[in-house]
Amino acid sequence: MKLTVVIPSYNEGNDIKFAYEKLVDVLKRCSIKQIYDYEIIFIDDGSNDNTLSVIKQFQVFDKNVKYISFTRNFGKEAGILAGLTYSSGDAVILMDADLQHPPQLIPKMVDYYLRGYDQVIAKRNRIGDSKSKTFLSKLYYKIVNHFIDVKLEDGIGDFRLLSQRSVKALLSMGEYNRFSKGMFCWIGFNQKVIKYENQRRVGGTSKWNFRKLVQYGIDGILSFNNKPLRSTIYIGFLMMILGIIYLIYSLTRILIIGIDVPGYFTIISAILIMAGVQILAIGIIGEYIGRIYYEVKMRPHFLIQESNIEKVREEYFMEDKYGKQDNAIF
Repeated sequence: MKLTVVIPSYNEGNDIKFAYEKLVDVLKRCSIKQIYDYEIIFIDDGSNDNTLSVIKQFQVFDKNVKYISFTRNFGKEAGILAGLTYSSGDAVILMDADLQHPPQLIPKMVDYYLRGYDQVIAKRNRIGDSKSKTFLSKLYYKIVNHFIDVKLEDGIGDFRLLSQRSVKALLSMGEYNRFSKGMFCWIGFNQKVIKYENQRRVGGTSKWNFRKLVQYGIDGILSFNNKPLRSTIYIGFLMMILGIIYLIYSLTRILIIGIDVPGYFTIISAILIMAGVQILAIGIIGEYIGRIYYEVKMRPHFLIQESNIEKVREEYFMEDKYGKQDNAIF
């Protein structure tokens, strides 16, 4: 058996060495006890600090370390996809470079994999998070699960072990707009959830600001259903019914009382409500059209600047007549 650990990283130069040392310590002990080989694939997502140079130092004295460096920052989803694409293990573990995903869970993950589970999923609690963050997180999952076709759980992220057939299933999903949390749920297979205590970052700050979190939340809602589009039909139908009711009311009032001076408030309110509904509907439709636009362009999910993985070098790096390597495209 061979295990692949995929670690997407972006500007983690100050912390990634500590994470590597902790991970290798666990893997060395675990691989001897459970009898397997391993490789670690670091994905440098276009970092502008010394992340790549630190990773290169690892692979000088550790033959199990592989790396892929992107030409620019393509995002974590692209990093996960690259790691899965070039993994060679029978099972793949996805984890972050900041030790918020504790390596100590790896032996338990491998154990459940050997028992026949295709996805061994790590679920964290909310101990240590602020009350506002916990509330907003629970509210988000409650709203999202009402709209999407798969069920997401609070505390479950990318930290998990995937069997080879789970990896193949994920790679068969070629969409450009990827939402891994939903994709993990969508493929199904035998799953086992293990719980762990919430971990703090070893250093640095999170790369997820409020804007990125909102954007990620919108991606989650739109990536796995067409309910927002369908809801615009329901809203339009409801507004039409309300309009007919108001029309009947106004006609009845005219027949009984007669025509009086039209109400300014009523007219302005109706205009504002209808305009708001129309703009909202156009925005929802625009989001879906935007996703179609990105899909039909069929651009690669990422571009590779350099790598020490032989498969990458053989398949995508080509020498031109000047001896310069072209960037790998996937």
